[in-house]
Amino acid sequence: MASHKGKGTGEHRLFRGIKDLFSEGDVMLADSYYCRYFLIADQQSRGVDVLFEQHGARQTDFRRGETLGTRDHVVNWQKPARPEWMSQEEHDSYPDKLKVREVKVGKKVLVTTFLVPRDVSKKALGKLYLQRWHVEVDLRNIKTTLGMETLSCKTAAMCEKEMWVYFLAYNLIRLLMAEAALQANVLPRDLSFKHTLQIWVSWSQRQFLSNAKEDTDALFLLIAQIRVGKRPDRIEPRAVKRRPKPYPRLQKPRQEERERIKNHGHDKKLGLI
Repeated sequence: MASHKGKGTGEHRLFRGIKDLFSEGDVMLADSYYCRYFLIADQQSRGVDVLFEQHGARQTDFRRGETLGTRDHVVNWQKPARPEWMSQEEHDSYPDKLKVREVKVGKKVLVTTFLVPRDVSKKALGKLYLQRWHVEVDLRNIKTTLGMETLSCKTAAMCEKEMWVYFLAYNLIRLLMAEAALQANVLPRDLSFKHTLQIWVSWSQRQFLSNAKEDTDALFLLIAQIRVGKRPDRIEPRAVKRRPKPYPRLQKPRQEERERIKNHGHDKKLGLI
């Protein structure tokens, strides 16, 4: 968590605060925003492999480098100039060249540190990158499904506590999904987060829970009944279907607005007279 505006609140600055959480053998999936020389070099030094979409500012020419296959090659990136936030000593510690693999899968150019196609094929890279979409879906589950889009608290400290409660609820729902998937012998990603939440709310409100094993087994059975459909290459417009209502925002205490309406009536342009 960090300030919502001002210097040092960009995604890269926030990521530098958690990059030490990666350990050797991990794989980092991210979109093109994270496809940067210094970030890839940092992860390589930790023994972490990466798979990013190519940054839009970088041109990919498959006629250069070591050819591995059709639209698949290994190239050396030259170290860029020192950014303002980096010290000269830190800049000098990075290698002058960075060996990466660029591969075109479908309409996307992917950049990875998996350099040997015999170990990780082009098809496997494309399939692995599709898993990155789970990030977007998980954020939607936290913000929309659980309702964290709008925080109700007024102070920074209370907003932070409110967010931790949402994170706790999210992890508990994921724990239920993991246990249900284990008993149903399926992957947790095959189960629906929203369905699990609805089952849990209904189950707990009716006070069916007890310490009896048959009760918890029945709960896990209900959670595992609904499976998420397989929809590869699904495309959806980034647009809101519902139109906003033509009302102004309430920027004064509700009681003051009530008194104003009582004395002067509703605004004529709202058509409420």
